[in-house]
Amino acid sequence: MPTYQYRCTACEEDLEVVQKFTDAALTTCPSCQGDLRKVFNAVGVVFKGSGFYATDSRKSNTASKPADKPKADKPASKPAESTNTKAAS
Repeated sequence: MPTYQYRCTACEEDLEVVQKFTDAALTTCPSCQGDLRKVFNAVGVVFKGSGFYATDSRKSNTASKPADKPKADKPASKPAESTNTKAAS
């Protein structure tokens, strides 16, 4: 069931009420008997279940593939030393 937020126009008190969709809106403040009005806010959406994340649609071998790193058992290659075969003049 949804939670509705009301604010009293007389005493400015906020009130949250859990109501069914078919229930009538509240009109009287329980504190001061003033008029209530509904307060509308941005809706927070929560997606639950599988299929909502980027990793859910990928194959399992590509989602957990580590970045390419040099293997530890191979020595790091050194740049080849240039050998100058020309004779110094």
